Amino acid sequence: MISHVFVGANDLDRASDFYAPIMGELGWRRRHSEAPSHLVIWNPAESTRPLFVLGPPFDGQAADPGNGGMVALLAPDRATVDHTYAIAIAAGATSEGAPGLRPQYHAHYYGAYFRDLDGNKICIVCHQADNS
Repeated sequence: MISHVFVGANDLDRASDFYAPIMGELGWRRRHSEAPSHLVIWNPAESTRPLFVLGPPFDGQAADPGNGGMVALLAPDRATVDHTYAIAIAAGATSEGAPGLRPQYHAHYYGAYFRDLDGNKICIVCHQADNS
């Protein structure tokens, strides 16, 4: 259903360095062959879509997060939510909500929220029951 998500970045190298361990933890790989030089693109290891794209806004203006906009990245389990959130915070992200259950969404919704280095709001979420 989703082709790609584009997240604005003011410093592409800095943004790429920030997201590389996060995407790796989630099992995504960086695409090199088809990526224009002004974009950094990841896709799931097992498929070609959806894409997670970083780059400067196409209108040439500075990237800034929209009010209410958020990208939610799916994690396979709750431990991955915890670990990915810790990676982001250690890399300079700002917490918008520590890992935990959010039963107001549904009984097994386990998510964590942060803002990346450009202020974009990101959620790492698992929808599965805890099987540990």
